[in-house]
Amino acid sequence: MSVQTPAPAEDDSGRDHGQFGMLKQRRFAPFFWTQFLGAANDNLFKFAFTVLVTYQLRVSWLPADLAGLVIGALFILPFLLFSATSGQLADKHDRRWLIVWLKRAEVLIMALAAWGFFVQSIPALLLSIFLMGLQSAVFGPVKFAYLPQHLSERELTGGNGVVEMGTFVAILLGNVAGGLIIAVPEIGAHHVGFTCVALAIAGRVAAHFIPASPAMDPGLTINWNPLSETWRNLKLAHGNTVVFRSVLGISWMWFFGAVFLSLFPAFARDVLHGDEQVASLLLVVFSIGIGVGSLMCEVLSRRHVEIGLVPLGAIGMSVFAIDLYFATRSLGDAGTMGLNAFLSQGAHARVLIDLALLSLFAGLYSVPMYALIQMRSVPTHRARIIAANNILNALFMIASAVVAGLLLKLGMTIPQMFLVVGLLNAVVAFYIFMLVPEYLLRFVAWLASRLVYRFKVHGDQHIPLQGPAVLVCNHVSFVDAILLMAASPRPIRFLMDHKIFRVPVLGWLFRLAKAIPIAPQQEDAQAYERAFEAAAGVLRDGDLLAIFPEGGITRDGTLQPFKGGVMKILERARQEGVHVTVVPMGLTNLWGSYFSRVEVREGQNVAMVRPFRRGFFNRVGLTVGTGVPAGDVTPDLLHRQVAALVS
Repeated sequence: MSVQTPAPAEDDSGRDHGQFGMLKQRRFAPFFWTQFLGAANDNLFKFAFTVLVTYQLRVSWLPADLAGLVIGALFILPFLLFSATSGQLADKHDRRWLIVWLKRAEVLIMALAAWGFFVQSIPALLLSIFLMGLQSAVFGPVKFAYLPQHLSERELTGGNGVVEMGTFVAILLGNVAGGLIIAVPEIGAHHVGFTCVALAIAGRVAAHFIPASPAMDPGLTINWNPLSETWRNLKLAHGNTVVFRSVLGISWMWFFGAVFLSLFPAFARDVLHGDEQVASLLLVVFSIGIGVGSLMCEVLSRRHVEIGLVPLGAIGMSVFAIDLYFATRSLGDAGTMGLNAFLSQGAHARVLIDLALLSLFAGLYSVPMYALIQMRSVPTHRARIIAANNILNALFMIASAVVAGLLLKLGMTIPQMFLVVGLLNAVVAFYIFMLVPEYLLRFVAWLASRLVYRFKVHGDQHIPLQGPAVLVCNHVSFVDAILLMAASPRPIRFLMDHKIFRVPVLGWLFRLAKAIPIAPQQEDAQAYERAFEAAAGVLRDGDLLAIFPEGGITRDGTLQPFKGGVMKILERARQEGVHVTVVPMGLTNLWGSYFSRVEVREGQNVAMVRPFRRGFFNRVGLTVGTGVPAGDVTPDLLHRQVAALVS
């Protein structure tokens, strides 16, 4: 027996106040503070322990130069061993119940860690690191499966952005606090123990206020074999191409980021000639950049899951990683500098700017991918797919450490490492975008709707988030389909005049989007029937189909009579038992733009002959009407509705 996702809470006040408005709501705020306190506690504990065994407490069997690696490996190991089981638990049980029990476990683990700090027992602290890694591994699938259960599609990007920002701020604060507290002479270790327990208790209190989150698949039988379940989870993720490629994309981002984070201390010391404060500054800049980029996603996406930001993020990551290499070439060979001396040299500003923008674009890259996985995964096994994502993330992070170590041993410098990773990022991103063209198409749509036009959408809440629907729109220009793509949170398949596929660039884009070419029946009867068969398949699959029922682009700016193709599509859907909603749409103010047939040449209305004829950033719009049941639709009714929307 499985349970479907409940509708998000009806309280939409968070929408009125943006993503930070959700921090005032019970469905989000207790969860946010629970995960924030957990992330801060993890990193305070790890960093303080690392400093303890590196500088204060010498242990013969744990060399100081290996302590950080051992601690990091022990923390990440449970993600490989137990993520598969964690995903099952998160799908089978109420997620609030799981979070509460995990926070109770954190209190006990931190009590053990506090005792380890008091008596300076390295084995106890290493065991605590492993147990905290286990607790975090179980929390991961719960964390990302919780959000789509309580947030609407319009809030999902903003919610992920706030969580991502909070996580990196918590990591930063945890590291800084851990370093400062452990450095207090004689009693620093004791204070670390007290602080870790206090943070765990605060997290447990915050978890108490998290609302109920019913199980998605309470009848699931747990497979306790981590190897077979890991393979099963990867197969679940692989079942949806877009989701699986997104999982790979996120894992690559962690590979990319892990290279930079692991090399910051050596980069600060050997390349920038700075001390420990300079290394800390690099971490601060990187964390702030990730946080700002994560928060920008909601504004740039207009509160939708906008995967068009992913190529933008990938481009920025490569550009500024490569420029970071060139920025270091002008640096001199000076003695070790403190923070003030480092900041006083203008050449270092470019390094910090590159690092800030690189991490900002990484935030733009990752948040939409996480939101897409949450939205497109089947609710009954969403947590298991997220568990598969966590497993691959851990493997890619381990691979990054191995690859970075090998390249450094082969004599590659740290700036050269940044150059190689930046170039590799461009190759990997291009490969992913070619495998899943939806990313590239959404990027083109995003650019067109924000850089070519000032595009305003009204009524986009009427576009169904699930199930088959036919979108019916007036046809004003050669870029109508691109603007509709920009307005929809879901992919759209278009039924389009076959002649438009001959237009350079646009034709390639429409073929990439798997648009369906249709020719008049008297011109090519076979192509005509193939088009309607393909359209029926789109609706059978529960997807969105868009049609321009005028049959071609208007030549005088007025709405032309609607042809009967839409009725043929709806009749076929009815015969196949597919329940379809028809959504009328109206594009406004596009007539007269470069892509419309406003120009007359040799007696013919033509487009794309006078660039910038209306200047830059023309204001255009799309108004979406209320959906109509297929049984109530007639061509005249749709014509009147679309006419009302464009008037």
